[in-house]
Amino acid sequence: MSETSSPPSPISRFLLNDDDGRDDHSPDLSFDGAEDILRAWSRGIRPDPDLTVSEWADRHRWLSSRAAAEPGRYRTARTPYLREIMDALSPGHPAQRISFMKAAQVGATEAGNNWIGFVIHHAPGPMLAVLPTVEMAKRASRGRLDPLIAESPALRERVSPARSRDAGNSMLSKEFPGGILVLTGANSATGLRSMPARYLFLDEIDAYPPSADEEGDPVTLAEARSTTFAHRRKVFLVSTPTIRGLSRIEQEFEASDQRRYFVPCPHCGAMQWLKFERLRWEKGRPETAAYCCNACDTLIAEHHKTAMLEAGEWQATVIATDPHHVGYHLSALYSPIGWKSWEQIAREWLAAQGNDEMLRAARNTLLGETWVERGEAPEWQRLADRRETFGAQIPEGGLFLTAGADIQKDRFEVDIWAWGRGLQSWLVDHIVIPGGPDSPAAWTQLTKLLGRTWQHANGVVMPIAKLAIDTGYEAAAVYAWARAQGFEQVVPVKGLEGFNRATPVSGPTFVDATVGGKRLRRGARLWSVATATFKIETYRFLRLERPEEDQPEPPGMIHLPDWADSEWLKQLVAEQLVTVRNKRGYARQEWQKLRERNEALDTRVYARAAAWIMGADRWDERMWRQLEDQAGVAPPVPDAGGAAAKVDDPSAPTPDPPARQAGAPPTTPRRKRQTYTPRFMR
Repeated sequence: MSETSSPPSPISRFLLNDDDGRDDHSPDLSFDGAEDILRAWSRGIRPDPDLTVSEWADRHRWLSSRAAAEPGRYRTARTPYLREIMDALSPGHPAQRISFMKAAQVGATEAGNNWIGFVIHHAPGPMLAVLPTVEMAKRASRGRLDPLIAESPALRERVSPARSRDAGNSMLSKEFPGGILVLTGANSATGLRSMPARYLFLDEIDAYPPSADEEGDPVTLAEARSTTFAHRRKVFLVSTPTIRGLSRIEQEFEASDQRRYFVPCPHCGAMQWLKFERLRWEKGRPETAAYCCNACDTLIAEHHKTAMLEAGEWQATVIATDPHHVGYHLSALYSPIGWKSWEQIAREWLAAQGNDEMLRAARNTLLGETWVERGEAPEWQRLADRRETFGAQIPEGGLFLTAGADIQKDRFEVDIWAWGRGLQSWLVDHIVIPGGPDSPAAWTQLTKLLGRTWQHANGVVMPIAKLAIDTGYEAAAVYAWARAQGFEQVVPVKGLEGFNRATPVSGPTFVDATVGGKRLRRGARLWSVATATFKIETYRFLRLERPEEDQPEPPGMIHLPDWADSEWLKQLVAEQLVTVRNKRGYARQEWQKLRERNEALDTRVYARAAAWIMGADRWDERMWRQLEDQAGVAPPVPDAGGAAAKVDDPSAPTPDPPARQAGAPPTTPRRKRQTYTPRFMR
């Protein structure tokens, strides 16, 4: 259609004016909504400002008191080290993969939220945000994403509030013009393959499970969603690191150009990145913590930190194989004034000394570095030298018994361990039952073991509170026997590869069992055990040195009796932790045997899993006191009137107390609102 024959639109006629400002066409703008049309049209032809993510955050982001310690307008100047990281997420930056290995609470998640806001406002497209679990994704949606949208007007007008009638906007899905944001958990394979995504925000990847519903690595599954977007994609991987060789974020950082944040010394001006070993303080006085300059050795007071951060810059320390992959590392030493101080870092580091678990947490969360797991076991000869002579079958510190049973072709190996406060443990008995799973006599002997008791140093007797039995060999026979004994005292377990410190034991899951030739659906309960986690813990406890006389023994101390022979000790240290690499070059750690027989280590792991299932890792002070009282270890508890429950009066006749086993419930009636008591203590 020619220009003369094409009827001009009302708006174009309105804009065609004479030199004197009069409209030749005199459009009719008296209809309802004319002003809205003009306003929308003029806004539509106005180009978007050329902003980076950090500039967008400074202009449009508001922090809510629900999700931030410092509510109000977001200021990148508060955390200058995040500026380049956020700008690398901008569409104009050539980086396609951005990894950030960092300490806890340095603002990384807020940088990711700023990126989400920028995408919704200025660069719409499909975006996938992945957290370790679906439940964490829901909490992030309520606690961070909803305040992000509600407090920022630019986002509030683009994302409508979630309503039951609006399927496009829910807790885990937010639609906006030109795109959609989906939140999911790394434990959900369905969520990871639900949609193509141009943008990927993978938060706390070191907390991801090894496999998503047994379908593969969650990071790999998520990245497959962005393949079709080629060079236009952005992948942001963030995490506090965990264990050397197993940390995903460490692998990503090492594959990048490994950028460090260099700051100038206020005295000599030398640029340097902050290292923990140069943080100095007087002995016993962490309040004197100051940073020693790498160039002039002058102590830098912390009040200089604000100016140092403002003048800082990121510098690559290696050349990456992939030029589109940039990586950043940051420790808590860079935390702004008012967040984590150098004094607090020094105090937490001092408090962690002597405790491997606290040291690991400090290295991960304060330094943003991986923990080197000491998986090597002590020599069995050194363990032989540390053997002790127990005055009774169960020493005074032992408060309950668990057992681990390993099923072999021609025998059952059973170890009984006593456990006390701080997960101290004592090997109480080692029993070998001849005959394999096809021997009824062997199962009979194992059944009798459940009713047997061992004597405590204070005279009471203790039965096995819980026995964990391996199902790796002849699982059907194990399920049938466990079902016959009852699952309160017997727990079938199955060892799994990989590390899981949050929940090293999971379950129970219902499995089929065959009893008397009849198949019972969901007839048995099975617990899954991350054996690598308990092996590392066992070896760490074995390395603990015995304290000097009159000094308390450290938590986790393992006590071995003098009757433990060399063969048993060799079995206890029969494996080592090694790092292996797959075909793609990724490293992982796994346990490998040093000798063929390792039953002592396996039964120890099963007995430890039984203690976990009982709840020993989560018991409160009341529960431990109750166990001590029943074993005669702790003094009697005063009654409500303040008098002792036990009165020594030689003139009053004292009836013989009824015989009972340690771990039985107290004779006094239970009070209301009393916390839960495990069933084995009832």
